[in-house]
Amino acid sequence: MAAAVKITPGDSPLIQIKFPAASRVEWTHFRGSNQTGGRIDQTAMTEEEIAEVAAIIAEAAPLPLPDAAYALWRARYRLDRLEGRPTAEEVRINRTLTPEQFTARYRRDRDEAHNGPAFIHLKRAHPGADDGAIRQAIITAVKFEGACFRHFEETDAEYWRRCVHAVALARKDYPGFLESTYQQAANDVAYYYK
Repeated sequence: MAAAVKITPGDSPLIQIKFPAASRVEWTHFRGSNQTGGRIDQTAMTEEEIAEVAAIIAEAAPLPLPDAAYALWRARYRLDRLEGRPTAEEVRINRTLTPEQFTARYRRDRDEAHNGPAFIHLKRAHPGADDGAIRQAIITAVKFEGACFRHFEETDAEYWRRCVHAVALARKDYPGFLESTYQQAANDVAYYYK
């Protein structure tokens, strides 16, 4: 799923990313490492990194909005790295945080996910969706993921069954995702708790 890249002259090179028609995504995107003015500036990214970000977003595009939100939320660390986050300065600051400060920052990042890069990524995957619906889908995806992890129990039961059980409990509070999303959530729980 290669993206066609067109750079126009100027300080902020404009990248026109066109996806195959099946992906339903066509978006103009600015290059750089940080979110500015509702866009992600991607000047420090290579063409390969830009193409990989585009591929991740295109993979989420055919999914319904809530499922796309979960797919992009679970890919956030990869997307962050590709887009230059955290910056060297942010890494330096993160290393000086106490565990309590780091936990507070982690919570704030989750609480504000709908106002950050996740919004931009989901808007690229679903350009016709209402901004409010996009924000709500991100909030729901983040809460669903948290519920899956919160319901995981350290017991003597078989490991995979505990992962599936955690997602089944979270599913009661967060219905409406595709079955494949619930299966992926169980895989995520298994990965993170292993």
